[in-house]
Amino acid sequence: MYRLTNTTQHYAWGSPRAISDLLGREPSGQPEAELWMGAHPSAPSGIDGGEATLLDFVSADPVGMLGPQIAARFQNRLPFLLKVLSAAKALSIQTHPTRAQAEAGYAAEQERGVAAGDPNRNYVDDWPKPEILMALTDFEALAGCRDAADAERVLAAVVELGVDELEPLRAELADRPRPDTVAAVIGKLLEWPADTRERLVADVVDAAGRGADKDGDLAADFAAVLQVARDFPGDIGLVAMLLMKRVVLKPGEAIFLEAGGLHAYLRGTGIELLANSDNVLRAGLTPKHIDVPELLRVMDASVPVPVRRGKALGAGVEEFDTPAPEFRLYHVVLDTKTTLRADLPGTGPRIVLALSGEVELRGTRGALTLTQGESAFVPAREGAVEVSGLAELVVAAPGV
Repeated sequence: MYRLTNTTQHYAWGSPRAISDLLGREPSGQPEAELWMGAHPSAPSGIDGGEATLLDFVSADPVGMLGPQIAARFQNRLPFLLKVLSAAKALSIQTHPTRAQAEAGYAAEQERGVAAGDPNRNYVDDWPKPEILMALTDFEALAGCRDAADAERVLAAVVELGVDELEPLRAELADRPRPDTVAAVIGKLLEWPADTRERLVADVVDAAGRGADKDGDLAADFAAVLQVARDFPGDIGLVAMLLMKRVVLKPGEAIFLEAGGLHAYLRGTGIELLANSDNVLRAGLTPKHIDVPELLRVMDASVPVPVRRGKALGAGVEEFDTPAPEFRLYHVVLDTKTTLRADLPGTGPRIVLALSGEVELRGTRGALTLTQGESAFVPAREGAVEVSGLAELVVAAPGV
């Protein structure tokens, strides 16, 4: 088993101290958005404080590190990436491709000679990027699209608040109440004429201000628009987000984002587990490239994004089961009310992160102790591992 040293990503939307508090160090003074644990080529974890990375170890011995089945299925690649994500500002509205879409899109851009670092590139690799996020704090997100009737109701409320420009889109939703109509309306918003876009966004934000002051079930959604508008003034995504479902996760709750599902993270800290990819198609709340035709080809407005809760596997252990073959997330609490000892859940290669307390991992080849903020990689060849102590952990493992 190997202790990991991990990279903190200083994206502009990151919170100033949530990740540093978890790691038990002083804040860096920069936004701290994500802590990456895994073997992604752009920021692989280090091993035991040395120069070698987890990517090096996996590449040198894929069968020993991953196990023969995982190595064969995922082309000798660790299939998941574990993150701590902490957002003080909204992330972009986005969706992710299926494996077939990623393979085809990546191959097409390679054939056209689109450079790897080109900001207009859609596909940076040929993998899908399903993901699950488990909240550590109250976590606000946009999770999937409203159904057509609900989207029409929201636009009707905005029109009633004085934004007459949206009446044709409301009527379109009323005439054809289907998921593909919701997607088409979002596409039309993203392609709104440049000469009137700024005015439309300003009118919608003003209307949201009036709507947030009224009692009603849309007041919180309008308030979210006002909040995000401070981060992205003039962004057409402020209008598009009204056609999405807003959720606030409580600690321990999760959402699973499968391919095609539109989503955005707004505020909060959580554990994110995803396929080992960085493929993102954006739809607003960003200065980055938005390819509307490709977005609409990949996006599926009918994809549900329900709030999930862990399934108890035994005292102190819960599993967040998803259909993603690349990963499965486990949440483990070892305390005096449950058990001070348990088997590490999952099989094959695993990454363990201590959220609090102190835990000992004991396998066939030795033992390793983790304290708050520390993480470890457990190779497939280690087999069964016993964990003991007083601690809260998350464990990432393959989903197959």
